Amino acid sequence: MSRASVPDQAQLLWPTIQAVRTLGGSGSIDEIVETVLEQQDFTEEQQQVLHGDGPRTEIEYRLAWARTYLKYMNLLVNSRRGVWALTERGRSVHREEIPGLHAEVVARQREELRAKRRAQQSKGISAEAEQQIDDEQDWREQLLDVLMSVSPAAFERLAQRLLREAGFISTTVTGRTGDGGIDGLGIYRMSLVSFPVFFQSKRYRGSVGSSAVRDFRGAMAGRGDKGLLITTGTFTAEAKAEATRDGAPPVDLIDGRRLCDLLKEYELGVRTETRVVEDVRVEKDFFADL
Repeated sequence: MSRASVPDQAQLLWPTIQAVRTLGGSGSIDEIVETVLEQQDFTEEQQQVLHGDGPRTEIEYRLAWARTYLKYMNLLVNSRRGVWALTERGRSVHREEIPGLHAEVVARQREELRAKRRAQQSKGISAEAEQQIDDEQDWREQLLDVLMSVSPAAFERLAQRLLREAGFISTTVTGRTGDGGIDGLGIYRMSLVSFPVFFQSKRYRGSVGSSAVRDFRGAMAGRGDKGLLITTGTFTAEAKAEATRDGAPPVDLIDGRRLCDLLKEYELGVRTETRVVEDVRVEKDFFADL
């Protein structure tokens, strides 16, 4: 399926507002994306369309632009921790107002570009907006590219190390398929109790569908009732629904974004450096009172 089958960012503006309202007025990027997917009833095929060569899907990429434009429309604000929240205007805006507000932003962006970068006009998108999209995903995309390039054995060792760092007291690889994924059993300790967890970790570009969750659960049948499915890609809304389906053993899902965050949290191949920036301002009134 081509990228043309995915709604453009302008068509995703109102669904994004609806999603944040559903979440209570604020939400993380993952929560907003998941809620939009659920409410707009995208097909699995649409959710699997990659932006370029991935790892992001086209829907994720266009939703990132939708959030940025809603920020310029003064309907959303975002914190340094990646939480997006409705402004007072965003809480009361009506659907029919969105096209006009969007058109005003596009016109303003185009005018700024003509004034500042006449030689670099790019359909009304400023360098600042482009940089915001890049910053939101840049280090994760670099990390996922690295994960896709390592050997299957190295990826298996990384997955084992991550589970141990996260509290698994034993991790055993039970099968080596040679395609970059691992299947194994871990013992997870939580306070005074411990329990076995079957896990599968697989490098993948694009979205993992519900069939992968059903297959994994089928492999667990008769052996255990706790499962962990890890991927470098994303999970479709149908996959997430299948993972928590009533009457079936639950399967916890870790997508590429969450995998990157965990590697960052446990400092596995990711180093965070804190920079201190000073804003110096001269207070003229101080000298006037001398």
